[in-house]
Amino acid sequence: MVTLKTLVDYTNRLMCVDRFADYCPNGLQVEGGLQVNRLISGVTASMALIEAALEAQADAIVVHHGYFWKGEDACVTGMKRRRLQRLLATDTSLLAYHLPLDAHPELGNNAQLAKRLGFELQGCFGDDAGMSLAQYGQLPQPLTGQAVDGLIRDRLGREPLHIPGRQVSIQTIGWCTGAAQSYIDAAVAQGLDAFISGEISERTVHVARECGIHYFAAGHHATERYGVMALGQHLAAQFGIHHQFIDIDNPV
Repeated sequence: MVTLKTLVDYTNRLMCVDRFADYCPNGLQVEGGLQVNRLISGVTASMALIEAALEAQADAIVVHHGYFWKGEDACVTGMKRRRLQRLLATDTSLLAYHLPLDAHPELGNNAQLAKRLGFELQGCFGDDAGMSLAQYGQLPQPLTGQAVDGLIRDRLGREPLHIPGRQVSIQTIGWCTGAAQSYIDAAVAQGLDAFISGEISERTVHVARECGIHYFAAGHHATERYGVMALGQHLAAQFGIHHQFIDIDNPV
């Protein structure tokens, strides 16, 4: 068992939250009980995750997508009210780490996606709130676009959308999880053969075709499961608490 304050302070330092000008607060978003023995991790703090976490007797939930985003209505009504009411009524804490979890060099979404896909990291590129979040590297051996498509499908359990590039084989590849399709411009400038993100926009297709870069939309949720899972596992090992990752299916 660990105190909530100790858990939050440690995780904030681990995630270097002070380095980020983010679109939401990072760290403790909803304060629950003073002690944490059972931690649940998940991608998004949806009502489905909250209910599953409560069924698993969670003291705290840690997610990548939490609450209180810039530009949203600040009123506590409707869906927001129901989510917050459920957490507060059960004394369950909610911790959320957005850009810090994308960027962490070991536990982050991008680092964990590279590990899962077997990519050799060479460096970072792009810019988001003053941070280079996207990563690039080498494939262990050159692969066709079709082979990379199959690799993503096998490792993530989801069929990616592939916009073919000009080159038959792919050697250099970039990736950035979630809604990072705009990084394709930086991937082109980096001279990469291919780029992977979670989501795709209408514009992305034309950039890929006209610039000759392979593009793979592998799913926002599918690409961002592994960072928060790794964070939960790390915290469990650090403090000797119980941890469970709960995957709420999301086709996007």
